[in-house]
Amino acid sequence: MKRTKTLLATSALTVAAAGAYAAGHGMADSMTLVSWGGAYQASQQNAYVAPYLEMNPGVTASWDESSAEAVAKLRAMNEAGNITWDVVDVVASDAMRLCDEGLAMEIDHDEMLEAAPDGTPASEDFGDLIVSDCFVPQIVYSTTFGYRTDLVGDTPPTSVCDVFDLEAYPGKRSLQRRPIDNMEWALYCDGVAKEDIYDVLSTDEGVDRALAKLDTIKSEVVWWSAGAETPQLLADGEVVMGSTFNGRLFSAIAEQNQPIGMLWDMQSFDLDGWIIPAGLPEDRLARALDFLRFATDTQRLADQAKFISYGPARASSAPLVGKHAELGIDMAPHMPTDPANATNVHIYDYEWWADNRDDIDAKFQAWLAQ
Repeated sequence: MKRTKTLLATSALTVAAAGAYAAGHGMADSMTLVSWGGAYQASQQNAYVAPYLEMNPGVTASWDESSAEAVAKLRAMNEAGNITWDVVDVVASDAMRLCDEGLAMEIDHDEMLEAAPDGTPASEDFGDLIVSDCFVPQIVYSTTFGYRTDLVGDTPPTSVCDVFDLEAYPGKRSLQRRPIDNMEWALYCDGVAKEDIYDVLSTDEGVDRALAKLDTIKSEVVWWSAGAETPQLLADGEVVMGSTFNGRLFSAIAEQNQPIGMLWDMQSFDLDGWIIPAGLPEDRLARALDFLRFATDTQRLADQAKFISYGPARASSAPLVGKHAELGIDMAPHMPTDPANATNVHIYDYEWWADNRDDIDAKFQAWLAQ
């Protein structure tokens, strides 16, 4: 279900900016793009930011690596009346929250985005991955675990529940400093069936149960905020296993030849994409719309898969996914959606987290501080 509560004033501004975009004038000559840093941001730079700038001489783009804090920062910017970001990369549940709060602009996907090469409208090409009226999907990725192949003995981990087995796999683990995924994995490894996880997590007892399971490894956890941290911790031998985004692990394994293995069991599927902050001046909004149209077309999303192992969100992009730009290896088998990697996946519930994130966050942070 799509969710939006965009302000009427924003919609009016959108119409004006779309007119400026269509006329090809009145655009700002600079953009601030917000993403996650590391290998993922590099893939964005290579696949569509650099080509866009080459096609638009005189236009500049700068990066802010604050996507993990996008909701809090956009709330603060809105309250201060000073929106400094132009196009922001967020996960789907954060896009829903920003849309609900009127902090992200509503997108007319068929009017503002390119159709597929065969004429299929963008809304059909992206399909069910458009989970919010403010959200333009880019990639399907997963949060999963990497492990040091030389630190796990003769029996490498095969189950996500091995993360909770300190006897078989002693040593530090790294987990993201947020409740998402950690709570689901904890309940699953405490015996809750996958289909019941969100029902259980909707109760106070279920939250306590998840935190109690996490308590069993809390003393051995290194908490991370940026996706690049776990690959570095693994490379340095500071953790024996850790969660991060599958593309970060691909980069460490395939590009850097680190002694790291992938644990695909209960990988958590998620979506990542763009939002445009509400309330941008007309010239900046026109530039943001122009960039968004280019960056999310069929070819650009397929091109991103040359640099990182995330599946493009457009159906028309999938057949164009080929080999790694530098290594020459086929990228399809490294995608989280490859059948060999997707035998037991966790389907992340975007809407549940959009509705419950603030409350669960507060409980999780209080638990962390104990």
